[in-house]
This record gives sequence, structure tokens and C-alpha cells, in this order.
Amino acid sequence: MVSLDYLGALAANSDRFAEVIARTPQDRPVPSCPDWTAADLWFHLGEVQWFWARIVGGPLTETADVEALPEPERPDDLGAFFTKATTALREALAAVPPETPAWSWAEEQTAGFSRRRQAQEALIHRVDAELTAGDRTPLDAALAADGVAEALTVMYGDPPRDWGEFRPDPARVIEVVSTDTGDRWRTQVGRFTGTSSSGTTHDLLTLDVATPGVEPSAVISGTAADLDCWLWRRTPYGEVITEGDPATLEALAHVMRKGLN
Repeated sequence: MVSLDYLGALAANSDRFAEVIARTPQDRPVPSCPDWTAADLWFHLGEVQWFWARIVGGPLTETADVEALPEPERPDDLGAFFTKATTALREALAAVPPETPAWSWAEEQTAGFSRRRQAQEALIHRVDAELTAGDRTPLDAALAADGVAEALTVMYGDPPRDWGEFRPDPARVIEVVSTDTGDRWRTQVGRFTGTSSSGTTHDLLTLDVATPGVEPSAVISGTAADLDCWLWRRTPYGEVITEGDPATLEALAHVMRKGLN
């Protein structure tokens, strides 16, 4: 995977998001998020970017500090709020090296995690805004391919090793193929069980990197942009082809239904 300019991608896609959503009727439903209107989407991304600006800009490294952050009340001027939030996030991320310790909900606890995650968050919500406005434009293929990798290894994967156990299913291996960038990923469905430090018991299907040498039972292919949208349950630009064992594909669909809102 080529080195990506996450800060540049965050800025470009946040700006495109703001430009599109500002000229969209605020009561228009978001087709990719049926419970939201355009106004809800605008506030959501602003709130997310405000939150992570506070995390990285602190920097905050402990869960207790994160939980103490107050949530912003929804303002009357969503445009002004979004501008404030996205500016704060860009400045916070640019001010510290990627290896700077910073809290996250994932295994990686660095500002670099937030650089990547927020670049991808802005990209997918730009897609939401464009779907709402009926004004889709192409996605950067390299950034979309990175979004596929992140979806498979972080959003739907990254099972905690310190308090749980991941048991891979050797019959549920999936190869994901990007037809335009040439990237290939192999992932494996398995069952994760464990009890977190908060006392919550988990028993669910999730993904992890496939065991080397195991042949895939299903293959999913499409352009990087189509695969990224498909994995995020957004309407692809073109066709995503799914082939192979129906049970494997259904197991992946189950993981995707449970993994994202």
C-alpha cells in the first residue's frame, strides 16, 4: 500500500462534504442512513470531528478522560459548527507526530490511528452527502483501497487479544480483490469470545487476517471505490461481484450488519 496523505484527504473530503451538504435541503432523508436527514448528517460529522480534535489535541490517553468530555449541543448554525470542528481536528492532527499516544477504541492508541480513521470517516460521509444530493463524484482509488483494508482489519476486525479469544473458522476464508488497484486481501470469519474489563461478555462473529495457506471459500471483487462503499453498506458506483460458498458470504454479511451503524 502506498503512503497516503491522510491530512490532505481529511481536508479535501471534509471540504467536499461541507460544500455538498450546505446546498442540500436540510430535511431531505439520507438514503444510506435512513433515520437521518441532511441536517443530522451535517451535525454527525461535525460532532465526530469535534470529539477527535479534543482527543488528539489534549492529548487524552485514558478512558476516564474521554468519558468526561461533554458532548456539544446541536447548534442552530450547523455550517459554523462544522467549520469550527473540522478546523480544530485538522490543526490538532497536524500539530503532533503520528506516533503520539492518544486514546482510541481500537488496539492502536496513537494520533496516527485518528489520522487514518478520520480521513476515512470524512470520505464515507462525503459519499453520504453526495448520495443525498444526487451529485456523486469519483473517489480516489488509493484512499478507497486503504478504506477497504481498514474496514476488513479494524472496523470489522481487530479482535482484542488481551481479554478475549478469536477462533477462526477455516471454512470461512474470503479473498477481496480490487480490480483497479490490484490489491488483494484475505480475511477470515471466526468467533470472538471474552469478558472486557467493564464486565461485558462478548460472543460474536468477527474478522481477522486469514491463516496463511488456507484457500478462500468466497471471492469478492470490484473497484476499490465500489468495494469501500459496499463494505460500508453504501451504494457502490458500479458492480461488486460476490462468488463462492453461500454460507461464507452470509457469515460476512452477518459481521457487516453487526459491525457498523
